[in-house]
Amino acid sequence: MIRTALIVLASAAAVPAAIALGLIASQGPRGAAASAGGVAAGQGGLAFDRLPAGAEAAPLDTAPVTMRDGTPLATRHLPGPAGAPLLILVHGSGWDGSQFDALARRLEGAAEIVVPDLRGHGLSPRRRGDVDHVGQLEEDLADLIDRFRAPGRKVVLAGHSSGGGLVVRFAGGAYGAAMDRAILLAPFLQHDAPTTRPGSGGWARPLTRRIVGLSMLNAVGIHALDHLTAIEFAFPPEVLEGPQGGRATQAYSWRLNLSYAPRRDWRADVAALPPFVLAVGAEDEAFRPEAYRPAMSEVTDRGRYVVVEGRGHLDIIAAPEVEALIREVLADAG
Repeated sequence: MIRTALIVLASAAAVPAAIALGLIASQGPRGAAASAGGVAAGQGGLAFDRLPAGAEAAPLDTAPVTMRDGTPLATRHLPGPAGAPLLILVHGSGWDGSQFDALARRLEGAAEIVVPDLRGHGLSPRRRGDVDHVGQLEEDLADLIDRFRAPGRKVVLAGHSSGGGLVVRFAGGAYGAAMDRAILLAPFLQHDAPTTRPGSGGWARPLTRRIVGLSMLNAVGIHALDHLTAIEFAFPPEVLEGPQGGRATQAYSWRLNLSYAPRRDWRADVAALPPFVLAVGAEDEAFRPEAYRPAMSEVTDRGRYVVVEGRGHLDIIAAPEVEALIREVLADAG
């Protein structure tokens, strides 16, 4: 009787696992050429050509900062005056901290400024597009705060796109109390949040069947396949083939993708945010500008929402209005 019961239980467990593995195997990454081809064929994506010519500022120097596991992160650091807040700028998906070079230079002197290449990103990451476990990006931000925060110094985290989503996730996690203010620039909340356009406007290609299969395995504690690619990004060929193409991270593993966004209950992470400012371009290709306030104000009254006319998803960080908002937050935090 016991043997029969065990066989039945084993069979019951094997069937979902087999289904999960079948889903995972049924959909693999298409690679850079296929993803870029969608943009070349006019099938959507982000408007890289809207970036102003002045956005390519002289690059800031980077130096390695060692995380708790011994991994060095390439990090830009602009010292600030005594008592000024610590501002950490968190880049968006697929790129690295160099996207903030111009903005960081303009803000120099207003804060202690730190701009990392997040784990799995940059010119020479140890493993491009991957982390060791879900939640590791939050640990890295906590380590950067510990490294650069002086006693009594307020901490402001500012993130763009997925970087904004990571700031939201950080607020709802184990280290959220370390953040005093947040600045969210067109943040990603979740793929099914009312703020997100389908496929983030053509930028992201999630491997949906593979994601479902990996979710099923994770639900029963199996993480052996968490390194597999779960999402690809549609970089235009001119970006990949240009002088900065080596900075592009064209795909993420399952565990990095989870780490870089609010949790499935994204509203709980939003509710945990400290006082924050959210800015989004009126012409954002990836997200719906008008949807942020109603979606987020349901769970928090600590936000201020600004829609910047004439700006899209990428060029929002170059808007003078955004620099002014950041300076206001820093002055208030200080």
